Amino acid sequence: MSDHGMMEKEEIYSKVLRAGRRTYFFDVRATKAGDYYLTVTESKKFTNDDGSFHYKKHKIYIYKEDFSEFNEILKEMTDYIISEKGDEVISERHQKDFKKEEQFESDDITEGGESTEKSSAPDKFTDISFEDI
Repeated sequence: MSDHGMMEKEEIYSKVLRAGRRTYFFDVRATKAGDYYLTVTESKKFTNDDGSFHYKKHKIYIYKEDFSEFNEILKEMTDYIISEKGDEVISERHQKDFKKEEQFESDDITEGGESTEKSSAPDKFTDISFEDI
């Protein structure tokens, strides 16, 4: 294979962002003509029923002539999301193993540390008193 053929597959500059089950790869690559472009790849890990796993990957290519508009729209969209929903991450509650933590306001707790609210969830433990032997 010629040096020119190797160049189109060569990663010029790369960064990785690990985010839970997702990993994002940002790679600067070279075109056949020697110009640079950006690929963004999302790789997500999935576990099979037998315990083995596989990855699904999605890739987008962003070329220099689109950088300005792409950056503007990306910034506009991310700013909109943060202004509308804040930066608290709430997506974990949609995962199948998510368990909501019980939160009590300070007004709901008596001086003895007992909650004044009745919970519909069963108690996690039973308090048992033993007489001294």
